[in-house]
Amino acid sequence: MANAQFQLKLGKPSVVCSFGSISDLQNADPAAVLECCDITEVRLDLLAAEGADICARPWRHLTGVPILFTVRRIEEGGGIELDAAARMAMLMRVLDDSALIDIEVASITEMSQLIDALARREIPWVASYHDFKKLPPPATLQHAAVKAAKAGAVGFKVAARLHTPQDLAQLADFQRVDHPIPVATMGMGPLAPVSRLLCAQCGSVLNYGYYGSTPTAPGQWDSALLKLAISRLMPLETII
Repeated sequence: MANAQFQLKLGKPSVVCSFGSISDLQNADPAAVLECCDITEVRLDLLAAEGADICARPWRHLTGVPILFTVRRIEEGGGIELDAAARMAMLMRVLDDSALIDIEVASITEMSQLIDALARREIPWVASYHDFKKLPPPATLQHAAVKAAKAGAVGFKVAARLHTPQDLAQLADFQRVDHPIPVATMGMGPLAPVSRLLCAQCGSVLNYGYYGSTPTAPGQWDSALLKLAISRLMPLETII
């Protein structure tokens, strides 16, 4: 399959549906997937954890569906322990099918060969930052966003555990300030569902749900419900 195209658009809250298991992926109908998201995420680390054969391209039936490929490092929620070389090799194998690639900010330096390959092939990538324990200070997130932009990412994604309503407000405030590249923000944990709506309303460009029966982060919405809910939101600037 040739890679379907996808473009991040500032101010457009696109929905990502992520597959949490090989069965969810294999049973996915392309038309149904396109109804509930704008781009789908295939987590190669989760497939590898289940022993799936990546070379068999178990996503090959998703004709016409843009695919974001991710191989998460274990420190940021990866499904299996893989060093940087192994993660990079897995992503190199799927470039022909890629509309977008996810590379953690922490992996930018060690993934420089992949980033160079993406530039040559004009395949966009987003830089991600995850904290499953807390919401980092705004200055930390801003520093990561600047690093992502300088490395050539088309967007910066942050997902962090929220403990209080104050955390939720701080994350929304971070989304609303100016950044060097488009930003996607989302919370994890008990406040995750409401955070994903508020952040989308504040301009988050990528908003993650799951397809099938297996969430890939704490507090994720089903992607069909998330897309419907986001479609009912008014842009925040029209109501303040």
